[in-house]
Amino acid sequence: MKVAPADRPSARGLHVAILSSAFNAPVVEGLTAGAKEALAEMGARTRDVEVLSVPGAFELPLAAQAAARTGRFDAVIALGAVIRGETDHYEHVAREAASGLAAVSLETGVPVGFGVLTVEKEAQALARAAPGPDNKGGEAARAAVAMVHLLRRLGGRRRRAGRRPKGKRT
Repeated sequence: MKVAPADRPSARGLHVAILSSAFNAPVVEGLTAGAKEALAEMGARTRDVEVLSVPGAFELPLAAQAAARTGRFDAVIALGAVIRGETDHYEHVAREAASGLAAVSLETGVPVGFGVLTVEKEAQALARAAPGPDNKGGEAARAAVAMVHLLRRLGGRRRRAGRRPKGKRT
């Protein structure tokens, strides 16, 4: 049985980018709402959370890399849904999204919350994007915030002081 960690690290004072894939929008909207709710529960201010639209899951790694390199964000949360179809396209997109996002985190030192669903059917994706404590967008947000604190304890990267996210805030 899978059980997510019960502790909720503080997101107070953190600047977070949420990258929201436009593909499979009904699912990703639920993931985005879950991530925003989790961040709010952890004390993040609405003005410190920037939601940016990305065309699809395949494009998430490049967008995450660009966001991480700005120095404006303490963490990036990548949200998307890859649903199996009739061809093997699903496998290629899912693999590249996962490996690309991991590479961004390793390369930049900025935590990237992985909220890309890879499922067989749309109903499975919708269930994982539904409101509540099991929302995978919320889980990705909590993991990203926890990693910010872990890296700080280990003497890792801190966002440069005085740099604030610009653009649309939600």
